[in-house]
Amino acid sequence: MKKLMLLVLALILGAAGLAGAAEGKARLMITTGGIGGVYYYYGTTVAEILTKGAGVEATAIQTAASVDNLLLIQRRTDPRKNTYYYGTVLPDSAYLAYTGQAERFKDKPAKEVRVLWAMYPNLMHVVAAPGSGIKTVADLKGKRVSTGAPGSGTEVEAFLILEGAGLKPSDLGKHERLGAAESSESLSHGTLEAYFWSGGLPTASITELATSLARKGSKMELVDLAPDSEMVKSLLARFPGVMETGVIPKDVYNTDRDNKTLAFWNLMVCHQDVPEEAYAVTKALFEKQTQLQESVKAAKDTTVANSIKFVDGTIPYHPGALRYYKEIGAIK
Repeated sequence: MKKLMLLVLALILGAAGLAGAAEGKARLMITTGGIGGVYYYYGTTVAEILTKGAGVEATAIQTAASVDNLLLIQRRTDPRKNTYYYGTVLPDSAYLAYTGQAERFKDKPAKEVRVLWAMYPNLMHVVAAPGSGIKTVADLKGKRVSTGAPGSGTEVEAFLILEGAGLKPSDLGKHERLGAAESSESLSHGTLEAYFWSGGLPTASITELATSLARKGSKMELVDLAPDSEMVKSLLARFPGVMETGVIPKDVYNTDRDNKTLAFWNLMVCHQDVPEEAYAVTKALFEKQTQLQESVKAAKDTTVANSIKFVDGTIPYHPGALRYYKEIGAIK
């Protein structure tokens, strides 16, 4: 009888705890990326804005970026605890996860994911060391190369680009899986000959790399992904509306010429079970748009006009975000 009473008491207290969590502020975990990449600084600023203006408790957390963020949104969001995971993700990673084409989502496609807004375009950087002789993606064969952190959107895109050039990771002389800051440091020290990085302009760690090399009297190089190449054409055809051609101007990292590359519009996404907070979050973000843009250079492209770029895309927008866009007349 005593055990039964204790069990009943535990159930009552548990229910009370869940009710208390539901009544309190929603806890938002903003999943970002590695330090040295734009995701981390963007997500940290967003968390500050939302904590002050959206009636939620928002915390930015460092992750390996897109794929990890999608997994966290799918598996860690818990309405019973009033805890919701949001994430900064690349559109191709989100598309492959949502449709179940990504390896880690084959058994359970990320159908719960919903878009809040498009953030800014990532530009694919294929960074090569001075004097490496790397001029094309095909030249990476036999070289020491990092394809990005495991579970990152950079890694997903790097593998797609290598595949398009007829290469596999095993064709590389040494295959590393490092984040932005680690890749830059390794190339600076001569332990890498090239690395992939998908990020906004400018990416701090690449700026620091360019400065470091300039002090040594040399310059890094950026490998072209030419829009008229068969590799780029095939990728654009495979991911319509997800990828587009882009340019990294030479003055961004003090390179000798503009770099032709691929651009990917980053997305802020959440779980479909996020309640009314999705409206408050979207509203607060755009009401403090200037603060975000002053804090993060790449966020100059986080505008209402750009935020709705994918409204008719494969992945649905959250109803709360759509409500805000309709309210201000951005969509009908």
